[in-house]
Amino acid sequence: MESAPAAVPLECPYCGASVPPGQSDCPECNVDLILYSDLLFRQRMEKVLALPSAAPSSLEELVPRLGDSLVAQKVITSDQLRQALQSQKRDAHEGLPARRLGQILTAMGVLSHEDLDRAVATMVLQLQNALQMANRRLEDRVRERTAELARALEKLSELNQLKADFVANISHELRTPMTHIVGYIDLLEDDTFGPLTAQQRDAVGTLRHATERLHGLIEDLIQFSDTSRGGVSLNLQSVSIRECVQEALARLASKSQKGNVRIEIHLPPDLPPVHADNRKITWVISQLVDNGLKFTPPDGCVTVRAGSSAGRVWITVEDTGIGIPAARMQELLEPFHQLDGSSTRRAGGTGMGLYLTRQIIDAHGSKLTMQSREGSGTKILFDLPVAKAAGTG
Repeated sequence: MESAPAAVPLECPYCGASVPPGQSDCPECNVDLILYSDLLFRQRMEKVLALPSAAPSSLEELVPRLGDSLVAQKVITSDQLRQALQSQKRDAHEGLPARRLGQILTAMGVLSHEDLDRAVATMVLQLQNALQMANRRLEDRVRERTAELARALEKLSELNQLKADFVANISHELRTPMTHIVGYIDLLEDDTFGPLTAQQRDAVGTLRHATERLHGLIEDLIQFSDTSRGGVSLNLQSVSIRECVQEALARLASKSQKGNVRIEIHLPPDLPPVHADNRKITWVISQLVDNGLKFTPPDGCVTVRAGSSAGRVWITVEDTGIGIPAARMQELLEPFHQLDGSSTRRAGGTGMGLYLTRQIIDAHGSKLTMQSREGSGTKILFDLPVAKAAGTG
């Protein structure tokens, strides 16, 4: 069996003396190595935390070296210190065994062991005082920074609340005139005010398309403001996915026809109901299909599928569109991000659809999964729990 490697002696970070393994103080200067190391660490932390310029810039400002300390205490003179240092350099030049400053001074007869012990004790006391001072300064600075961060967070929260309230108020105010516009468009299309010419009917159709788009933007803003102010609130009940899909696709039929992109639905006849928020899941399906229509070229297809397994119903929306670059997949799940963010982009929208979709699916305790490859279309999947039958626990 191989023997364990021998422990390597350490070097005192203060005076450079060799310290036997396992010893916590320097045999030469008697400095407490633990205290000294802690002081070094705290000094570095003070620099990281950018303490004021009045803070000491070096350890020597906090604790002088042994020779300087002995001179300051008038135990030795400056000339005696200089002689000892010259003797130390001469030993090194001549290849003699290295002697520490304390050894040379005691050999010169200018310093007794008792004086050396007292000087070292004074230095240790200075180290302790310096450590306490560094502690106080560090704690004060941490308190200041913590208070600054708390004030910044409070201000940010106030701004977020103001933004959410503003968006909510504007969105709800837009609903009333939008209702009037849609109502009059319905009356025009029904020939209530008299028959329309072909050109007038085309104009009304353009108005219908524009109002549908504007209505979608308003709904996005309302969903976003609700999420920002208090998270996603759910009205959970037994929901038919088939009815959600049919309602969502009824809203998008004209858009599908205009873009010449067909919509296919594959739902099994025995698909069980789910435990979910009917309005929000309908909105989610509508958003996912709408995204597919936006980014699928003419003659393409958007397919909605569903199935059930292990007490859950899964729903997928898949298109044959332009796909999403892998590097941008996660980015599109954040608010106000779009695949084409330029001012000349062809696809409209607020860039919040996928973000809000993920928030709603997360609130249902599920997860939105995206699979895509640039140029080959996109597939988005989520699942929901099957609703319990009436009377079951």
